[in-house]
Amino acid sequence: MYKLILFFLGIILLCSCQTSTDNQKKVLIDSLSEQLKVLAERIPEDKVPRSYKEETGYQMVGKDDWTSGFPAGTFWYMYEETGDEYWKEQAVKNTVKLEGFQFNTGTHDLGFMVNNSYGQAYRLTVDPEYKKVVLQAAESLITRFNPTVGSIKSWDWNDKWQFPVIVDNMMNLEMLFWASKETGDSKYRDVAITHANTTLKNHFRENMSSYHVVDYDTLTGEVLSKVTYQGFSDESSWGRGQAWGLYGFTMCYRETQNPEYLEAAQKIADYIIRNLPEDYVSYWDYNDPDVPNTERDASAAAVTASALYELSSFATDGSNYLDIAEKITDSLTSVKYRATNGENGGFLLMHSVGNKPGNSEIDVAMNYADYYYVEALKRKFESINKK
Repeated sequence: MYKLILFFLGIILLCSCQTSTDNQKKVLIDSLSEQLKVLAERIPEDKVPRSYKEETGYQMVGKDDWTSGFPAGTFWYMYEETGDEYWKEQAVKNTVKLEGFQFNTGTHDLGFMVNNSYGQAYRLTVDPEYKKVVLQAAESLITRFNPTVGSIKSWDWNDKWQFPVIVDNMMNLEMLFWASKETGDSKYRDVAITHANTTLKNHFRENMSSYHVVDYDTLTGEVLSKVTYQGFSDESSWGRGQAWGLYGFTMCYRETQNPEYLEAAQKIADYIIRNLPEDYVSYWDYNDPDVPNTERDASAAAVTASALYELSSFATDGSNYLDIAEKITDSLTSVKYRATNGENGGFLLMHSVGNKPGNSEIDVAMNYADYYYVEALKRKFESINKK
């Protein structure tokens, strides 16, 4: 009888905790929705908002900007979390702005641009027209692959580098894995795996911090130089670059089950965790000599949190990664980093850094920070529901 009473008390407690969690989620999502509506209503017909700073206002960009797919992706996530048709309408409107760009072979950012907009659209609606766009983008992306180098070329800056590959490029591989699953053609997956292997071999230092750019000789495939273009110095650890690598290799493990990718992701995560500040929001560069009195990068923190939520489900003992992911998202959700009441131009997060050496977008709101923050929260809620 006593055990039966304990059992029912446990059920009641579990239901009570679930109700409390559901209520907390609703309050947060409602707050995010209210804030993002301010942004959505200010978006021009032919542009998307890339960043915002109080002193200078919005930076609006066209579909050829590497960040052009993030607002649509954020709105698709909001539609998924709320079921509100308003967000579907906003998501569709900002997705179709990118029409035609799937044929562009002059950029490596098609995953960011097309997969995060049209890809999310197809995932949530299963509309075959969206699928066609993403498959074409995958076809365009692999034209930039060089089998001698074993990588997809990033920038066409031939006056500076011969064949530059940036660690950010790991983020565009997910679209290629998806394309192979959808078509049954392994060529996209093969390119993705080869690129990941080359990146793992050449981008990372012994401590698993990453260079930003590796330049290759197209005739021999040999490494010509290793630099950090958007970080403090060539040998420094640019905050968002470390996050791209963590996210990319976690995703590659999900798609391949290759233990080398899981090991890489864990080592990158461990490096980041060792270097996080007290509030768990990444420095713009972990080796800036002004640390801890230097800019934080909420975008790097959001990418890191989202990746850690996923990594926690793969690692043998993922509790530490889950704990850090929770601490990052809690910090980003605090008043220090998350804007409310229509401030911050309607963007969710404050205090991101784009390119500090280039004196561009320092301590601003960024559309990709919001995208990965909402994705991190989505993964947080999913992890809670699995418990």
